[in-house]
Amino acid sequence: MSLTRNAEATAARTADSRWLELLARAGFIGYGVVHLLFAWLILQVAFDSSGEEANQNGALRTLGAQPMGKFLLIAIAVGLIAMAIWQALEAAVGHHAKQGKERLFERIASVVRTVVFLWLAWTAIKVVQDASGNSADQQQAFSEKLMSSGGGRFLVGLAGLVLAAVGVGMVIYGLKKKFERNLKIGEMSPKTRTLARRLGMAGYIARGAVFAVAGLLIVVAAVNYDPEKARGLDGALRTLRDQPYGQVLLALMALGIAAFGVYCFLQSRYRKV
Repeated sequence: MSLTRNAEATAARTADSRWLELLARAGFIGYGVVHLLFAWLILQVAFDSSGEEANQNGALRTLGAQPMGKFLLIAIAVGLIAMAIWQALEAAVGHHAKQGKERLFERIASVVRTVVFLWLAWTAIKVVQDASGNSADQQQAFSEKLMSSGGGRFLVGLAGLVLAAVGVGMVIYGLKKKFERNLKIGEMSPKTRTLARRLGMAGYIARGAVFAVAGLLIVVAAVNYDPEKARGLDGALRTLRDQPYGQVLLALMALGIAAFGVYCFLQSRYRKV
């Protein structure tokens, strides 16, 4: 028990580090930049002019191709790693203001965020090293290999259901404005609070819709044994584009993702860290 308490005390002190807080807040800025670029790529897909992947990987590769791009990618990776450490500590010893199932849910959410931030940081580093291939192609190849194995289609379908569930959860999270409880509302002016609410709602709903569509396509791919449909976010967006009113829906999604990017900038100032 004493070892557990000592570990929790050490984690709590680390979580209270001023440097970790500053790096995490800087990470939100980088996270916002990634989503703004992601929104731009979605618009390009909508109007048939994108040669880059319409996902976070494509956004990072687009940034890396710009002047000073690799320097910015390194800065974003450092910030994302700090965000991952912060969320890992929150999963281990945080969320004390909540109790029971609510605290358990928040700790699980922190684990998911930790994985997401680490994956994005790793992707940014790979882009700096010029070692990142097309993730949609990689996902398709992996899905095809997995589907050919015993029980593989079931695993692919299960992964799609989980991704779709995460997307639906994001939509509900946005609609219920649950993101506000993680903000320093008391430090906001009425106009800033209204702006944060609108940006957060639009952002989470749009992100959730993208993830839900991608998850459903993965499920369809598993049911029909069609790995070409299991191409993640990029494949989901291109499939949606080819549907009736697809371009309009993609344009709305792009606006929502851009709103989330701006919301990340607000989080860098007002998020409880």
